[in-house]
Amino acid sequence: MPSASYPPSPVTLTGEQVSLIPLGETHENDLIEATRDGELWRLWYTSVPSPETVKSYIETALNEQALGKSLPFAVLRHADKKIVGTTRYMNIEPGIRRLEIGSTWYATHAQRTAVNTECKYLLLQYAFESLECIAVEFRTHRFNEASRRAIQRLGAQQDGILRNHRLQPDGTLRDTVVYSILIQEWPVVKSHLRFKLAGGGR
Repeated sequence: MPSASYPPSPVTLTGEQVSLIPLGETHENDLIEATRDGELWRLWYTSVPSPETVKSYIETALNEQALGKSLPFAVLRHADKKIVGTTRYMNIEPGIRRLEIGSTWYATHAQRTAVNTECKYLLLQYAFESLECIAVEFRTHRFNEASRRAIQRLGAQQDGILRNHRLQPDGTLRDTVVYSILIQEWPVVKSHLRFKLAGGGR
């Protein structure tokens, strides 16, 4: 895969089951439908937008993109051509090739499927093989057990817990668990994810 510029510019990443396409204002209605599937915004330990705040969620993501801080994607499922969620590169560090994959959420019916595995595979492959990142981070709420298990299944290692790290919308303080995959770990993680995508597990 050819080398790409850093910080990353909008790009489409295509797999067998999903494509990650640059997030835009035209995805508002699709993401409203996705967030209503399971009423994801009601989970207090997540930062999923409500139907009423999807518009501002997209605007914020695009503003961060313009500043070179993030690169957001909409998740397009090939089988039915539906947008089933969103994800992004974020906390992009300009002085060193290190970034975070985060702000990821999917409609409930798309969770616990191969969608997340392929999304992460595409993002990690592009980060390590085209952007030539030295490390990719994942962060989540200490109480978001489902997210923590999903990150661990990717092969990421826990770096630590940042206590009282963020103020949540409900006024509580979030302890953030930090995971990472290093460039030298990518070949093994890549083989692991390819095995899962080939039917060896999710």
